Amino acid sequence: MKKMLGAAVVAVLVCFVPSTVSAKVSLPKVIGSHMVLQQDMPVPVWGWAEAGEEVTVTFAGQTKTAKADDAGNWKVTLDKLEACAEPRAMTVKGKNEITLADILVGEVWIASGQSNMERWVCVSKDAGKEMAEAKYPNVRLFLVPHAVNPKPQKDVNAKWVACSPETIPKFSAVAYFFGREIHREVKVPVGLIATSRTMTRIEPWMPKAPDPVKPAWQPIRGDYQNPCVLYNGMVHPLIPFAFRGMLWYQGESNVLQKDGTEYLDKQKALIDGWRKAWGQGDFPFYFVQLAPLGRWYEPGQLPALWEAQTATLAVPNTGMAVIHDTVGGAINNIHPADKQTVGKRLSLWALAKVYGKKDITYSGPLYKKMKVEGTKIRLSFAHVGGGLVARDGKPLTHFMIAGADNKFVPAKAEVDGSEIVVSAEGVAAPKAVRFAWEKSARPNLANKEGLPASPFRTKDWRGGTGE
Repeated sequence: MKKMLGAAVVAVLVCFVPSTVSAKVSLPKVIGSHMVLQQDMPVPVWGWAEAGEEVTVTFAGQTKTAKADDAGNWKVTLDKLEACAEPRAMTVKGKNEITLADILVGEVWIASGQSNMERWVCVSKDAGKEMAEAKYPNVRLFLVPHAVNPKPQKDVNAKWVACSPETIPKFSAVAYFFGREIHREVKVPVGLIATSRTMTRIEPWMPKAPDPVKPAWQPIRGDYQNPCVLYNGMVHPLIPFAFRGMLWYQGESNVLQKDGTEYLDKQKALIDGWRKAWGQGDFPFYFVQLAPLGRWYEPGQLPALWEAQTATLAVPNTGMAVIHDTVGGAINNIHPADKQTVGKRLSLWALAKVYGKKDITYSGPLYKKMKVEGTKIRLSFAHVGGGLVARDGKPLTHFMIAGADNKFVPAKAEVDGSEIVVSAEGVAAPKAVRFAWEKSARPNLANKEGLPASPFRTKDWRGGTGE
């Protein structure tokens, strides 16, 4: 009996010997067959092995070697790669050998946010047609599953797949329509990494908790709204995978949280945190301005967040897609079905700013400054493109003007060259203008290229003139 117990104890002890003693070389899921590697920049390849084990990575004529540290971590960095649509293999060899197949080189983008970024192709506009036509074998998809964790994680349970009618239905529609445009225009393979979760505030996506932490953000065990927990589980495992830029579509939950203009500092912290975490410099960060919504939000809350989003454009290498014209008659739907236009408008920023496409108007009109001219106010804009127009051919809508009493009244607005002149009867000494400053506003001011103007007020929350 004692011998039997002794054998059992030994067996148990053997089972609990640390795995690093006999660890095989392994890789994170984001380094896998069918992936796309980023062209024209150093490409990290990393994983785990036995402490001190030498690991060799071979790909595209390059061979790089590293030694696992005391914790079993290793990393090599491939030299810059040229775009290649010809499938190639990668070998990773230590005491064991891993062979990855069907690897392409091109452009990689990461898409993140809440439900409007997560929203699938199968529930977007023209879903049947879009799914049937999603035959792009050189576009590769990597869908990160929901994961909440109080500490940064090393891996996710996902895999790369080629884009097809079978794989696209439950992939991010915004990411797909963006990537499709890049693939068509730049003519290289495209890798899309989607990591989003519905109903989430910005705080759980941050690498570092906001300071101070409001009572509403105090940690609740297992809650996906806790600061940093989605970053830990769904973003950190992707680092340091090389990629070109980030797409972001989020904010509805922060409107409901009544953040308003406070969202500016949070979005800036998110961008800065992710850029520092990756160490790739100021990579492109392109985001979507929220669509109008006729319900749920309190008056003034959505316009204030629009203002915060627009102000984020002061952060280097950022861009914003304005989409209030995509809602149509579904003003009470928080999930507008037209994700094609969203992806297209994000792609305009990338094509112009990243890929050097000339003669592209990539933004709708953005307010610059105002000038009082007697009983009128003259407004100047950036991104007027070929000129300012009413996209429906009707008089300009959703302009309000106020005098010293700060009482805003509907105003007449007219195009004058590349500027807008605003006035109203009874306002003899105007002081300020608002445009589309209500949650359900769908104004008609645009440039001739069809890109809509962003909502604004000439006197912002920081006490300036918005210049």
